[in-house]
Amino acid sequence: MSVKESSSALLLGDLTAPRYHPLQAAMEEIRTIFGEEELAWTVTEDYGCLRGSELAPFDLVVSYSDAWRSKKAREEVAGLLGYVSGGGGLLVMHNGISLQADPELAQLIGARFTGHPEYTSLPFHPAEGAAEHEIMQGIEPFTIDEEPYRFQMDPIGETTILMEYEHEGARWPAAWAHAFGLGRVVYLMPGHHNPSFLNPAYRRLIKQAGLWALRQT
Repeated sequence: MSVKESSSALLLGDLTAPRYHPLQAAMEEIRTIFGEEELAWTVTEDYGCLRGSELAPFDLVVSYSDAWRSKKAREEVAGLLGYVSGGGGLLVMHNGISLQADPELAQLIGARFTGHPEYTSLPFHPAEGAAEHEIMQGIEPFTIDEEPYRFQMDPIGETTILMEYEHEGARWPAAWAHAFGLGRVVYLMPGHHNPSFLNPAYRRLIKQAGLWALRQT
């Protein structure tokens, strides 16, 4: 699978004052996973880029936002909602779920982060019934060291759980995907720091998730 030649992506995160997860630790690996020759990237920490007119040139938005308590301007919230519902793709990774500071964006993503136990080694497995999803083709179980994020799934919207992780004798959601209007949204839980992006199975999952959000699978 490859990205059509004209595709462009916006990578949003925090470079100068991240609370926990600096974008520098992830951005080169994310761009490399897709291949810079296939997808033209714009990297920014300016949340003003979420306004509708600013998002128009992009086929995919990738959130690695670390602004957990910062609400966006109403034009920015409306811009991202309109972008996705109008057919845009949104890939949210790990702390990128911090967009939940605005409840409308939490519903867009499909869940709220509620906290996490201590960083540890976690086994990740395809969820039951997810094997046929386009994102999951060729994805095998893998184990990486991660923060075991916990979530409260949105009770209204419908989503497909793609992967789960094992921790404390239970399985927990680790990746999901759904349509939002005419657009597509994917959330992937791993991504605490640079080593998270080096696992071959997870790299494949990231790329296939992005291509699905781009409608190129």
